Amino acid sequence: MSNKPASAGELFVIAAPSGAGKSSQIRRLLERCPNLAFSVSATTRPARQGERDGQHYHFIDTSSFQARIQQGRFLEYAEVFGHYYGTDRAHVEQLWQQGRDVLLEIDVQGAAQIRQSYPDACQIFILPPSMAILKKRLVDRGTDQPDVIERRLGEAQSEIAACASFDWVVINDDFDQAAAELASIVCAWPLRAERQHRIHRHLLAELLAKP
Repeated sequence: MSNKPASAGELFVIAAPSGAGKSSQIRRLLERCPNLAFSVSATTRPARQGERDGQHYHFIDTSSFQARIQQGRFLEYAEVFGHYYGTDRAHVEQLWQQGRDVLLEIDVQGAAQIRQSYPDACQIFILPPSMAILKKRLVDRGTDQPDVIERRLGEAQSEIAACASFDWVVINDDFDQAAAELASIVCAWPLRAERQHRIHRHLLAELLAKP
């Protein structure tokens, strides 16, 4: 049973190993889907060069994050590479009240939590075309030391093994093609039969009524 109100918008989850191009694809997706609102996660990790608080993440300290866990303020949260990441529940609910669909950029741990609480959420996993290309992307972005890159590659295989639990898998080889596939998923997901039957039950009753 979903905890999402029946009148709420859709909930989309995108996960991928670090370096798969998830953030770039999400920026393109938000441009193409104006009703889709991005939920900015909270994190305890330090901001990277060029990142802005409130735009890329809400940067908070560990004690504040743990206090929010105790208060039940997170829709989901996870610890990754020694830092916490989490989705603010109140912010997502506010976006739903505004009639927006909500997009979460989270890891496989958070996606598993969402799957339990919101089984009707659309979960998409982005794959790299190969491990060699994934490594090149991690090296080229220049934000991690070699030992961190090797650790991320090891973690990537564990994350990729979880992709079978997702509803959709998109391979980010050709950027434009992958972007088009993601947009198609977002457009098609609200039209699934279960949702259409639920929100258009009065129409179906009228159509099926005997003349």
